[in-house]
Amino acid sequence: MSSDPWGRVDETGTVYVRTADGEKVVGSWQAGTPEEALAYFERKYEGLVVEIGLLERRVRTTDLAAKDAQTAIEHLRTQVDEHHAVGDLDALRVRLDKLVSTVDSRREERKVQKAKQTDEARTAKDALVAEAEELAQSDQWRSAGERLRALVDIWKGLPRLDRKSDDELWHRFSHARSAFSKRRKAHFASLDAQREDARKVKEKLVAEAEALSKSTDWGPTAARYRELMESWKAAGRAQRESEDDLWNRFRGAQDVFFAARSEVFAERDAEQVENLKLKEELADEAEKLVPITDLKAARAAFRSLNERWEAIGHVPRDARPKVEGRMHTVERAIQEAEEGEWRRTNPEARARAAGLTGQLQAAVDKLRGQIDAARAQGNNSKADKLSRELEGRQALLDQALKGLEEFGG
Repeated sequence: MSSDPWGRVDETGTVYVRTADGEKVVGSWQAGTPEEALAYFERKYEGLVVEIGLLERRVRTTDLAAKDAQTAIEHLRTQVDEHHAVGDLDALRVRLDKLVSTVDSRREERKVQKAKQTDEARTAKDALVAEAEELAQSDQWRSAGERLRALVDIWKGLPRLDRKSDDELWHRFSHARSAFSKRRKAHFASLDAQREDARKVKEKLVAEAEALSKSTDWGPTAARYRELMESWKAAGRAQRESEDDLWNRFRGAQDVFFAARSEVFAERDAEQVENLKLKEELADEAEKLVPITDLKAARAAFRSLNERWEAIGHVPRDARPKVEGRMHTVERAIQEAEEGEWRRTNPEARARAAGLTGQLQAAVDKLRGQIDAARAQGNNSKADKLSRELEGRQALLDQALKGLEEFGG
């Protein structure tokens, strides 16, 4: 018979292991000496020690799921309980019991951590939904749209909640984005429709203004021109490519009429000289608005100046282009600021700008060809007239090219 502190082999070859509950049969050994039998079952014990050590390390240093850890523990406990090894099996049971406690503790810690993360995610998503619903009512189309896109990226980086809660919050979030997109689309569609309506109204105003330009019924006609001007202002702005041409025709018709009236009413020259001084003072005030830093304030200030301007009356014909040009320069700066804001929020504007540029370039090329043909035919009068028209078209083309550059190409 052979033995060691944890087991023995009797004369029949039966191997025993010593435990707190007494000796337990490990197995039977007939193939060799009792020492070899004990060594064999001691190696099996060392194998269990190694397996338990590895499991302890996995629980301590990895994200091993509690369920998987519990399965591994039960597997090892079964091997220990079956007493197929010689060694301190009670110590192994103690280690496995301790490992169970560790797994349970880790499970609770992860449960608390997950609950905390879920609460934080819920709070964050509630805040995102609230902000999105507020932005859905905004009229700051560019900045609000950019912020909504940023909120989507933030949302994607947050953990999911339970399916019901997550779906409800996402539905509100998505609905807010859709509502903003619909409002934005409707806004710009309405704006385009308004500009087209304004163009049609101004076409009619120009036609009447041109029909009145030869009138000698000074009083009623002048009054009618003032009414037409009020209608012009009330009509709003047309598309940029139409606005300048219509305004030039409208203003040109008035100039013809008022120039003729000025010749008839020469005695009003003194009053017009005084008007010029007043309008130059207003032009001085208007020029202080440039460069535009506060579009809303500049628009309001210019509107006030323009009302005072219109109340003053006419100035000497030869001084009118210069003083009106100063005011028109300021007005153009304000309009360009407005159009800049419009372009930043309307991606369709670039396509229209490119189309306008192409049309103007074609018109310029055509005029140049007509000028060359007139020169070749010796018709210098026609060539000079076409050259003046070319200057105007070239100016519009340069302006359109500048506007197209602002779109980045």
